Amino acid sequence: MTVGPDRAYSGTAAVKLIYFKRYRMQVDLAAQRWSAPLPAGYRFVPWEADLLETFAATKYACFQEELDANVFPCLGDLSGCRRLMTEIAQKSGFLPEATWLVAWELGNGREPDYCGTIQGVCDRSGMGAIQNLGITPAHRGIGLGTSLLFRSLRGFREAGLRQVYLEVTAQNAGAVRLYRRLGFQTVKTLYKAVEMAYT
Repeated sequence: MTVGPDRAYSGTAAVKLIYFKRYRMQVDLAAQRWSAPLPAGYRFVPWEADLLETFAATKYACFQEELDANVFPCLGDLSGCRRLMTEIAQKSGFLPEATWLVAWELGNGREPDYCGTIQGVCDRSGMGAIQNLGITPAHRGIGLGTSLLFRSLRGFREAGLRQVYLEVTAQNAGAVRLYRRLGFQTVKTLYKAVEMAYT
């Protein structure tokens, strides 16, 4: 097996096992003050059980063409996103107050364009865990990710949690920079093994 800075390969010619380098990053909620309002025309949409399909479809729209769809293949498939969202919502530590959509209001009676999503859970140790923060490609670069992350972190704090963590793929340099800028610190380096077929 050959190990590189971000990925390692092993296996046969038909299927290779690829290891994606990932960081576990953590933030202390008590030490932070967050303020990042959404741009005009956007609004937060809180979790409701009857929005599960909307959450799944938004997750798919955010991740289907991204690196994380290789790391977690379910993110590259609508039915996989539906299963994942169902599993998250059924967790005993699921936190509705840390689970949000962002909607872009199109006006003229049209349905909103759901363009961002985040989910939150409380793990068995009592720490908050951010799941799948994503913004659709057409709405990136205007601060929606920061606003959505801050709204979720406030929800974790409202639920009484003191610390929150997330995991991010090291090759996603923009996300790593964002989290560091917002006060997250790397506490562990992990490797996620993924089988990928080659022709």
